[in-house]
Amino acid sequence: MSKKAIILLATGFEEIEAVTAIDILRRAGIGLTIAGLDSINITGSHGITITADKRLSDLRPDFDVVIIPGGMPGALHLHNSGEVNDFIKNMNSRGALIAGICAAPSVVMAPIGLLENKSATCYPGDQIDFAKSTKYKNKAVVVDGNIITSQGPATAMEFAFVIVEKVIGKDTAKKVAKHALLD
Repeated sequence: MSKKAIILLATGFEEIEAVTAIDILRRAGIGLTIAGLDSINITGSHGITITADKRLSDLRPDFDVVIIPGGMPGALHLHNSGEVNDFIKNMNSRGALIAGICAAPSVVMAPIGLLENKSATCYPGDQIDFAKSTKYKNKAVVVDGNIITSQGPATAMEFAFVIVEKVIGKDTAKKVAKHALLD
């Protein structure tokens, strides 16, 4: 069975983080759905508009991984959505991978308890919003169980390849990286 991923976009998302994950996962053959929170056309924090495949309200939390980009106010819009929080918590309860980058770990994941007793990273300085039990690591990407976190736009490619590795394996991640000229 093919692996499935979903990326959650809200107005003000960070374009580099979202588009990099979308591109790398699709190159790896992972079925990725772009889900818009409030509409199908979502404009990022730098004025780039992405057309989502579906609205989040039309989807069930039956994916292998959910990807949460940062960017402001995108991450805040995701945080303020009960629908998003329930979707992510449901996926976490099933053991799906939860992957957040930049502001997403501190603004979306930490407030719903996903980072408690975990090691994680985020945009430097945002870790002040982590629970006391979260161990902040100043690294590009941190994996702890089913949680993947990353720091920001410059770490987006490494973040995407770690997701590919965790979803379908190291060999596929290496093959896609080689074709992307990362070797």
